[in-house]
Amino acid sequence: MSVFRTATGTFTNPSNRFGVDYRVEAASFPAPPVPIIDVHSHIHGTGAATLLREAMDLYGIDRIHSMTRLEDIPSIRAVLGDRVRFIAVPDFTNPDRLAAHGSQFLERIREFRREGASICKFWAAPRGIDFGIEAGDAKLLALDAPHRRRAMDEAAGLGMAFMAHVADPDTWFATKYADRTRYGTKRDHYEPLERLLDEYRVPWIVAHMGGSPEDLGFLDTMLEAHPNLHIDASATKWIVREISRHHADRVRAFMQRWTGRVLFGSDIVTNEEHLSGGEKKTEMAAKASDQESAFDLYASRYWALRALWETDWDLESPISDPDLAMVDAARHVHDAPRLSGKRLGTEVLREFYRGAVLKIA
Repeated sequence: MSVFRTATGTFTNPSNRFGVDYRVEAASFPAPPVPIIDVHSHIHGTGAATLLREAMDLYGIDRIHSMTRLEDIPSIRAVLGDRVRFIAVPDFTNPDRLAAHGSQFLERIREFRREGASICKFWAAPRGIDFGIEAGDAKLLALDAPHRRRAMDEAAGLGMAFMAHVADPDTWFATKYADRTRYGTKRDHYEPLERLLDEYRVPWIVAHMGGSPEDLGFLDTMLEAHPNLHIDASATKWIVREISRHHADRVRAFMQRWTGRVLFGSDIVTNEEHLSGGEKKTEMAAKASDQESAFDLYASRYWALRALWETDWDLESPISDPDLAMVDAARHVHDAPRLSGKRLGTEVLREFYRGAVLKIA
């Protein structure tokens, strides 16, 4: 396992700062009130998927929805069987980005639907502006671009729900997206979403607590204005950091009010590079270097999320969060925020963990 040294000491890896055994730690939790469905993940690689399956078994995850490449569905299904469902996505590996996110996506949506996918993903993160400029069209991933509306028409016609990513953390808008002439403000990214929510009356799932776990009041307003809007609570580091900052009573009131419209998710990304070790030259390989640290990467997300939602523990997160250092030069990239558990009620958990997603997909 890789070792990081900081001013305050030494710990094992960024997903296991205290060197715990996540297999043993799983026993810290009772059986969840219902088998959990993870509505947001990215599963790639059969070896990595096998480790994820073990983490799912330990932490009560019954089913998982994944943004897996269409071509890889058979191999991932061979590992996870009926426990995996697939979300329609463009081919981000295609060097012809204009075609991949335009005309070619229409046929892939149909192919995903034939594979049982009931959700179609529309990624419109602010950094998508850079992606589009590199491809020759700054509006390539704009949520309301004409070619994306055609994809929405196709998916809606096939009876699919929509998933969207429309905003990133406040920490990123303070740093990575500081150029407002290029990226606009965070609220600017919600304007096309609101128009499309009214135009396409299908169920929408907006990822990562709607992109605004920092502002539950804003999410209240959005959910009240748009009855077809749902949000998933994926992106573990982001969710742990920001939900922990809210008072437990505020979080419980929010989750109670919107029971049935908030879905559990992790945003776990599995990849064979996590198992390969070596010199960590890629972003993926830097997250884990062998089977042990890869398992920690996946299991830590479920440990942290269940601790956040089910317990009243107050402790430092076991997962490094580089966003802290982005906005505070005194912090180290392997520091972590407080994890402040919110102990949701059983009935809220039942809907959050399972009931809400079964109404959609």
